[in-house]
Amino acid sequence: MRSPSELALGLLRRARDDGYVVDRLAQDPAAPDWVIGFHAQQAVEKAIKAVLANANVVFPRTHNIAMLLALLQQNGIQAPDQDVFLERLTPFGVAARYDSELDQSFSLNRERTRLEILALLDWAEAMLSNAKNGSAGSP
Repeated sequence: MRSPSELALGLLRRARDDGYVVDRLAQDPAAPDWVIGFHAQQAVEKAIKAVLANANVVFPRTHNIAMLLALLQQNGIQAPDQDVFLERLTPFGVAARYDSELDQSFSLNRERTRLEILALLDWAEAMLSNAKNGSAGSP
């Protein structure tokens, strides 16, 4: 059985992988928005779950970013500053992947998404680092 910190580091690595995809594809005009949105949502989901796991907080199997952000707050963990933007990515976790008719309702500012994801990944890394150094709760 993995320790909470091992689980957290594994989730953060996967979140960084999704962030890499967002960073690269956001600059490619041929890349579909839903693919970028999906990887952005996955990066957010995994990064938040990494912070929760590191704090030994049990979280559900969910793609709902608002729910994960609420779990941070309920456990006294400082949420990232861009929480409202991040919540808007939730539909990319499921609905936008499977329903092509929804494509028009999920517009994506690629550059903002790219920058927000990179900032979120830095936040998660800082949270894990701070927890390791004994100052959990603030980046």
